[in-house]
Amino acid sequence: MSDLQVGALSIALMLAGIYFGMHIGVALIVTSFLSVWLIKSPEVAARFVAASANDAIRDYLFGVIPLFVLMGMLVSVSGVGRDTFDVFQWLMRRIRGGLGLATVGANAVFAAITGISIASASVFTKVAVPEMIRHGYTRRFAVGVVAGSSVLGMLIPPSLLMIIYGVLAEESVGRMFIAGIIPGIVLAAGFALLIVGMAYLRPSMIMANPADIARGDEHQETLRSAALKFIPILVLITLVLGGLYGGLFTPTEAGAVGAAGALVIALLRRRLDWKKLWNVLTETGYVSVSVLFLIISAMLYSRMLALTGMPAAVTGSITTMGLGPWGFLLAYIAIVIALGCIIDSVSIMLIMLPIVLPIARAFGMDIVWFGVVTVVAVEIGLLTPPFGVSVYTVKSALNDTRITVRDIFAGAFPFVLAMSAVLALLLAFPGLSTWLAYL
Repeated sequence: MSDLQVGALSIALMLAGIYFGMHIGVALIVTSFLSVWLIKSPEVAARFVAASANDAIRDYLFGVIPLFVLMGMLVSVSGVGRDTFDVFQWLMRRIRGGLGLATVGANAVFAAITGISIASASVFTKVAVPEMIRHGYTRRFAVGVVAGSSVLGMLIPPSLLMIIYGVLAEESVGRMFIAGIIPGIVLAAGFALLIVGMAYLRPSMIMANPADIARGDEHQETLRSAALKFIPILVLITLVLGGLYGGLFTPTEAGAVGAAGALVIALLRRRLDWKKLWNVLTETGYVSVSVLFLIISAMLYSRMLALTGMPAAVTGSITTMGLGPWGFLLAYIAIVIALGCIIDSVSIMLIMLPIVLPIARAFGMDIVWFGVVTVVAVEIGLLTPPFGVSVYTVKSALNDTRITVRDIFAGAFPFVLAMSAVLALLLAFPGLSTWLAYL
């Protein structure tokens, strides 16, 4: 059996393992070990796995993962999410569909201090959904706007997906963070335009009683109280993004400063006792270890594919087929969105990137821009059935049996269309992703 045949067999075995319920990390490690065994020998395969595991995450950079996860967890327990929503609810109180716009704005800001879409989805399901339903919004719209806008956490820095992409692509994580700022703002603006358009053109999609659409949402907030609530949020954003963009911190240092800031806020608000602190630390450990384990397995898988010559062969085949860079890119996006229907976003990146990154480089594509396009395409999968991680997160956080998973998917569908439009915009204008990154 040739090396290329072994590489093709390894991909087939890995996909089969995932289909039959094997953990993605285990599937990647097992197939990589068996492939190297077939190419070389059992002894070489064992040393190959050991060396890859040792080399994969010993770099100082990988401290960024537990630090940003810790910051996100501390922000969640400190009540910053509810305060963010209150501030935006007050700002948007006189606009049609104001609570929907408030949810998008609050999610965008919350994303800038967490980087985890699941955290955004769980927080705003509890905060925004009951408030919207109480003000006469339809249940389907209420859960749809929370699920849809929660994906901003994977694009607006600090983003966990951007960290993973930067590691796999051997690209600066700080540069990937900065590259996500403008696309994140564009996506949030696209969601806001969608909500305003629905409010004026199809009010029945938003309000249970469309006659109420012109009525502003009353709120007891004042300018002073809103400003006081927004100060901790602004401080954290300035610490993390200001420090990164100003060159004061590396991504790892920014994560440490952000986590320390979130801890201080939680303590000052008296939202953190010993039990909650223990829960935050253990949850941070669970998330960090799972992500780092996946990175180790992806590194091993990537090295195994390089050993078989599979990426070079695929690049040559695509060149021979005459697809060209745009044909390759459109086919890649279609595959990523299709995979999003059945597996989670991190797994998609771990499976696809070792294969497609050499091809993207061969076509001369900007790897930072390619990463932003990848993250947006992967985000669409967070909202598509039957998997839809954000949708199931919203469902699990809900305390309302009247709202079904089908309702959440239906409510999120307009946001999938908006994301597709923004993805097309990013493809047409790469400068939206690269301008800040290369300043």
